[in-house]
Amino acid sequence: MNRDPFAPAAAWFGRRGWVPFEFQREVWAAYAAGDSGLVHAATGTGKTYAVWWAALLEAVREGTPGPPRRRAAALPLRVLWLTPLRALAADTEESLRAPLADLGLPWTLERRTGDSSASLRSRQRARLPTALVTTPESLSLLLSQTDARETFAGLRLAVIDEWHELMGSKRGSQTELALARLRRFSPGLRTWGLSATLGNLDTALAALLGTGATERGRIVRGADPKTIHIDAVLPESVERFPWAGHLGLRLLPQVAAAVEEGRTALVFTNTRSQAEIWYQALLEARPDWAGDIALHHGSLDRKMRDWVEESLRLGRLRCVVCTSSLDLGVDFAPVDRVLQVGSPKGIARLVQRAGRSGHQPGGESRVTCVPTHAFELVEVAAARRALAAGRIEPRETRSKPLDVLAQHLVTVALGGGFRAAELLAEVRTAWSFRDLSQAEWGWALDFVTRGGEALRAYPEYRRVVEQDGLWTVPDATMARRHRMQIGTITADAAIQVQYRSGAGGKLGTIEESFVARLKPGDRFVFAGRTLELEAVRDMTAYVRKARGGGAFPRWMGGRMPLSTELGAAVRGQLDEARRGVYAGPEMEAVRPVLEQQAAGSLLPAAGELLIERLKSREGHHLFLYPFEGRLVHEGLAALLAWRLARGRPSSFTFAVNDYGIELLSPEPAPLEEALAAGLLSPDALGDDIAASLNAVEMAKRQFREIARIAGLVFQGFPGSRKPARHLQASSGLFYEVFARHDPGNLLLHQAHREVLEQQLESSRLGQALARLTAARVTIVEIASPSPLAFPLLVDHMRDKLSSEKLADRVRRMSARLEAAAVKEGAKRSRAGRKKREPAH
Repeated sequence: MNRDPFAPAAAWFGRRGWVPFEFQREVWAAYAAGDSGLVHAATGTGKTYAVWWAALLEAVREGTPGPPRRRAAALPLRVLWLTPLRALAADTEESLRAPLADLGLPWTLERRTGDSSASLRSRQRARLPTALVTTPESLSLLLSQTDARETFAGLRLAVIDEWHELMGSKRGSQTELALARLRRFSPGLRTWGLSATLGNLDTALAALLGTGATERGRIVRGADPKTIHIDAVLPESVERFPWAGHLGLRLLPQVAAAVEEGRTALVFTNTRSQAEIWYQALLEARPDWAGDIALHHGSLDRKMRDWVEESLRLGRLRCVVCTSSLDLGVDFAPVDRVLQVGSPKGIARLVQRAGRSGHQPGGESRVTCVPTHAFELVEVAAARRALAAGRIEPRETRSKPLDVLAQHLVTVALGGGFRAAELLAEVRTAWSFRDLSQAEWGWALDFVTRGGEALRAYPEYRRVVEQDGLWTVPDATMARRHRMQIGTITADAAIQVQYRSGAGGKLGTIEESFVARLKPGDRFVFAGRTLELEAVRDMTAYVRKARGGGAFPRWMGGRMPLSTELGAAVRGQLDEARRGVYAGPEMEAVRPVLEQQAAGSLLPAAGELLIERLKSREGHHLFLYPFEGRLVHEGLAALLAWRLARGRPSSFTFAVNDYGIELLSPEPAPLEEALAAGLLSPDALGDDIAASLNAVEMAKRQFREIARIAGLVFQGFPGSRKPARHLQASSGLFYEVFARHDPGNLLLHQAHREVLEQQLESSRLGQALARLTAARVTIVEIASPSPLAFPLLVDHMRDKLSSEKLADRVRRMSARLEAAAVKEGAKRSRAGRKKREPAH
């Protein structure tokens, strides 16, 4: 009699009215056969139980004799579940716990994150549970313990949740190194990744398993893709000369109405500042929602975020205004409405956020986009088209981040020590370090043993010591300092915001640079309330409640660029509009703007680069429209300005947005000659970028992150954190010392490389130049700013005017251009009628 090997899982599913998906059964069979792999499925379709039940079924098959208490005490760590977010760890633990009691397995299940209590961490140092939910940083901490080899020797399964979120970052490289270490400790380890919204699955699988994988790896695709509906809130009227933010809160009534359509809504914004603004606006528009609406972003206090997440799970909230802090796979079943304020700038991000609604197998997801300017309606239509075609952005891994390697070397030296040749072979099995050269390895060893060439005279940089071929960290203070700052997450120094007295306690953190501009008595809006600053002491801003409004904090790094896939889809939509095709309600709504663009200039075709030339009182303007995203355009603008001035000395200022570039100069730029000389050529790109930008200053800023990860600067022990200006000064000093006395220092080279790749996206820039070189270039002389040029002019003015003066000036400019467009349209209409009238 053939018994179903998956019967315990099928029975457990059946008691809940579920039936296992075929892809779940495929994972269970693959795991039983010893395979590793990657599960790629939409959010809320059962990825977690696909892998968790594989481990549980193995335990059921093996059986565990003996009394339950004794069995539980004897079981070593078998399953390690890595998650990128602490909040996700709590939700994951709850999901994993559900089957354990029903099966009667003698397993213990716990989580370990930065939020775990000291008593729990102490107990776990003595013995880990059978299954542990943790983060990459906490895993590295465990690997730094002297008994790490014994701790992980019995590990059967490592699960990397939300792998798409980790793999493109230094945290992904850190995870790869940790997995390589775990495979050495437990050679039979199986590794499974869980992911959604990824465009390069083969690379994701390779990065997950590493180059030394002997086990088979497979990609398991989930059930039929979840149905995702993408629509937009349409403004009643659209100005023909839009600018970023001009719609602003004008769509607030429609957003409030959309929130009322369902039980629970998530209103996503792209920045924390925007979340604070929309939360206040919704509360002012609907004061009866007080207590039913909440705010959630990464700078709020952990207790506040936990309360919001728990209230969401229980369906107690009508609406939560949030950022990417709620992007990932936390299960909020009551959510049936998702709104996205502003363009998501990427298809994968939009799909991820849409998946917060209908978060259950068979559920449908819907996301409604709320444009902040008219051109974002084109992005909505483009995203829907790209999703239908299956064009999802890939995630690229980092290449040899030596700061991460340096940190890992100290971690491994603490965790029982290492022998150099063995560890080099192990490190090279991590995908990000597969091409690590012998010279780079030798440099990294020298760096952790004596700080490199420039720091060899300073004992505090001799962190790792070699004796009889074994490399260890013998100094207890060094060990403590290293463990205190394990990890690759870096940010500007945060100031704690806290009430001085009374109820309320801690509210969260804001950046030191914002607080530095405030003086006692100034008001600002944070955590959904107006606060008055009383004093700043010991990295804490003491506040009290206040009435009225105030400044909204600004956090660094909030502006996301247009992705390559969405940029290409936008170009496709504009090409259709050029041919008179306006498919979908969003394109019909933005039609007056695009028709004005075509009338005053032109709409670029596919394979065409539009360049507009304008003479104004400010000087001579060039407007170029590659539609490649803000980061690419920043590098491209500097590059083009430098190349234009190379032939004829001139000074340029520039502004960029996701669609185009403005170059402004006192004299006409030699455009035609420069184009003929290779203005858009990708040749000599690296040298020209370095010459066109203040690359040294940019690299200095990037070096601050690298210095912290590599262990050059110490942020301080808890309760005595160093201010950001001290850390910045320290990292800047290291940069200067290395540049002067150790120019071959590989961390310097890494800083320059990361500026090019992460800040300027030089790979995308090279691809964009190759595309533009092959494109047809059309130069149009315009008498007044076109709808595409107008937002670039506005961005140029932002640096010169306050927000109030800017808004007034923009409104006046827009009104003049609108009146001129109406007049010109009437003139063309009369000319057309006259042409059609018969001659008398």
